[in-house]
Amino acid sequence: MNDNEIRKKIVESYIDSYNNFEIENMLKDLDENVVFRNIANGEVNLTTKGIAEFKAQAEKAKNLFSRREQKIIELKFGTDEVEAEIFYNGTLAVDLPNGLKSGSRIELGGKSIFRFTGDKIIEIEDAS
Repeated sequence: MNDNEIRKKIVESYIDSYNNFEIENMLKDLDENVVFRNIANGEVNLTTKGIAEFKAQAEKAKNLFSRREQKIIELKFGTDEVEAEIFYNGTLAVDLPNGLKSGSRIELGGKSIFRFTGDKIIEIEDAS
């Protein structure tokens, strides 16, 4: 298996684990010092550094949705990264401060960039 095939499997496993709320499985291919960034409307609105911070944020986010799904539209491979074009939809489990209510559906497109060292993810950047 070449690097792109290995990384494709890692990204697909991560997204599948995300969709199924399996936090421990999401962590298995992350580097200990992984950096996560969420970008909305061109602004970074969340950054975590290290696997412990990432896990804590993932556990918190898990409780916001009763159902969620990231669907890969396309994967593009770079030297040390995989860019996934994503379609996201989910159903809120709680009321949010921005006025969205429990039971509301969210749908949006975006991309996730997974940066690698070897077969470990060292950075994830989600943008919508």
